[in-house]
Amino acid sequence: MTRIGELPPSLGQHFSVSTAREEGVLRSRLRASDLESPFRGTRRRASALETTDAATDIGPMTGPHRAEQLQRRADAHGYAPRMHPEHFFALETAAALWGAPLPLFRRLGEDGDDLPVHVGVFGTGSLPRLAGVTGHRMRPATTAVCTLEGLRVTTPASTWASLGTLPLHDLVALGDYFCRVWRPGYGRPRTDRQPLTTPARLRAATASGRRVGVRRLREALALVRTDSWSPRESQVRCILVEAGLAEPELNIDVFDDDGRFLGCADMAYPRMKVAVEYHGIWHSSTYARDVERIARLRAAGWTVIEVTADLVGRPADLVSRVRQALG
Repeated sequence: MTRIGELPPSLGQHFSVSTAREEGVLRSRLRASDLESPFRGTRRRASALETTDAATDIGPMTGPHRAEQLQRRADAHGYAPRMHPEHFFALETAAALWGAPLPLFRRLGEDGDDLPVHVGVFGTGSLPRLAGVTGHRMRPATTAVCTLEGLRVTTPASTWASLGTLPLHDLVALGDYFCRVWRPGYGRPRTDRQPLTTPARLRAATASGRRVGVRRLREALALVRTDSWSPRESQVRCILVEAGLAEPELNIDVFDDDGRFLGCADMAYPRMKVAVEYHGIWHSSTYARDVERIARLRAAGWTVIEVTADLVGRPADLVSRVRQALG
């Protein structure tokens, strides 16, 4: 019999009550304060929330976006112990597990259990019936499933093609994330990492059958690129292109006339020596490097347009600044 205060290592971070009881864990132990009950019939160790994102690079998310993503991931892992073997995580839950950048679903400052776990099932299989879980009937012809972190989840391409109700710019950012190619360059990390999917696979998934929002998916497909590093960069690029400006090159290494490396520009028009730089959280660990990089570009004769979230919210002003710089 397991003593109070001990849990069998075989239970892991997330487990079902029934499995724990089979392992000899007392009911009183399952009510202890170091365990949480994310869903009826499940438990997770309090420390599990600290390691939920450890197995996967969860992408370029910060602030409330990261908070929502981490909650979706934690809830998926919390529900997994009682998940039916034929079920799989889908839609926004799958996107979060892949680390993909989703738009905010809550208003800033809101809290609460309003981010359901999305679970898919093929054919006429039974749907989950549990508070906080939303079931979806899906078709094998349009939905591919794989294993990620030990969980059954829709593939990146199927996940993207299932989210056609998202706004266009968010779909593009999602596609850019899934298709990013980790090219070698000065100081670029993880150049051996493979893209999660490709534009061709997104196209095939979109064309595999009837899709909600298929017109928007097709429109987004034409805008997905493999060199974008963040959802905000994707949004800025879309704003510029939709305004009729030439599409900038993405994350290119810039050198001076003597061949010295100046820095990597987020978006650039090399022939006109114009760079467009997006700044997220200014007081981040990269702040000093960003300042020095922009200073080097300007000293070499480049015009650098610095973009913040506030400027993105005024797209006409953003477009005007870039257009003026391009002459």
